[in-house]
Amino acid sequence: MIGLLIVSIIFQRDYPALAWLRAFAEAGTVGAIADWYAVVALFRHPFGIPVPHTAIIPRNQARIADGLGSFVEQNFLTPEIVVDRLRGQNAAGAVAAWLVRPENSRLIACSVADSVPALLRSFDDQEVARFFERTVVPQLRTLDVSRLASNVLTILTKGDHHQPLLDHGLGALERWLVANSKVVKAKFSEASRYTPARFDAYIVSKFVEGIIALLHEAVANPEHELRQQFDAAVRELICKLQTSDDYRRVGKAWTRDCIRYLRQEDYYRILWERVRTCLIADIGSERSPIRDTVAAALASIGKSVLEDPGIQQKLNVWWLDLVRTVMLRYGRQISALITEVVQSWNAEEVGRKIEAEIGPDLQYIRINGTFVGGTVGVLLHAGALLLV
Repeated sequence: MIGLLIVSIIFQRDYPALAWLRAFAEAGTVGAIADWYAVVALFRHPFGIPVPHTAIIPRNQARIADGLGSFVEQNFLTPEIVVDRLRGQNAAGAVAAWLVRPENSRLIACSVADSVPALLRSFDDQEVARFFERTVVPQLRTLDVSRLASNVLTILTKGDHHQPLLDHGLGALERWLVANSKVVKAKFSEASRYTPARFDAYIVSKFVEGIIALLHEAVANPEHELRQQFDAAVRELICKLQTSDDYRRVGKAWTRDCIRYLRQEDYYRILWERVRTCLIADIGSERSPIRDTVAAALASIGKSVLEDPGIQQKLNVWWLDLVRTVMLRYGRQISALITEVVQSWNAEEVGRKIEAEIGPDLQYIRINGTFVGGTVGVLLHAGALLLV
């Protein structure tokens, strides 16, 4: 524009029509310089001169940070906006479908497992000792072993899960009788010195056979009297564990012995070291049972959720309630975090980055300002001629 202005000034005397070009070039030059100044003033001081109301973005960084944080909070982090946006999404079904795929569940299992060794190594012996003394020991001291055992037995008896224990005990007794029949015979002979040895052997043999037959009957018949007596004994034991002071004192004594044993020679430290070594060795192996177990559990959970629309609906409702709670409780903290991060940026660096990102648009602003100014200059020149 400056070059065009110079040419029009030089040749206007010979070519009067260049007055129109001169008017365009003059106004275009002014428009170009004005827009250049305006754009530069947004980001820095023109020519480094601290002219008032320049370097607007760096000078107002704190206010911009506050405004940006408030804008995000009011327009993006409100519970209504976020929940309405997520309401139509079947998040539970999507996550379940993703987990069902073996490579995905394996990926999560490996990610979790890979982080465990570093976590385990971060705890030293002193920290383990403090954790044991401050957390485990107080819990052990308040533990009611008698009532805990009673609850465990109650759970077992409700589903008849204690019957396999009786079957196992009967089988063990049978094997012991068969393997130690000679010992039984010898003890019988010692107690009956005046009977013949063959008679003793016959009596013991029939005794063992009778006991084994009784055991077989008890195993085969769910309603056998022996089983009923066993059930009655278990119920009586449960009652005593719940109400008897003697059993409670025994449980407290066991707890004290356990604490004393763990404290002896830092046994808990040795136990922790063994657990840590085993876990790290398992996770570091190529075929880790822990990784396989976690991956299989995740895939199983995904399959169960995917096959049950009712569970998906409940999980989606829970998810939306959780999002609403998080937005209500932490929305302000998130916006405050945005404000703090923007305020921590270097003001000059921020200005340069923004200017670089929108540089082409800024250049078109300057070009458009040049032609708009030139057009206005031509119109003003035409208006001046009409008035004259």
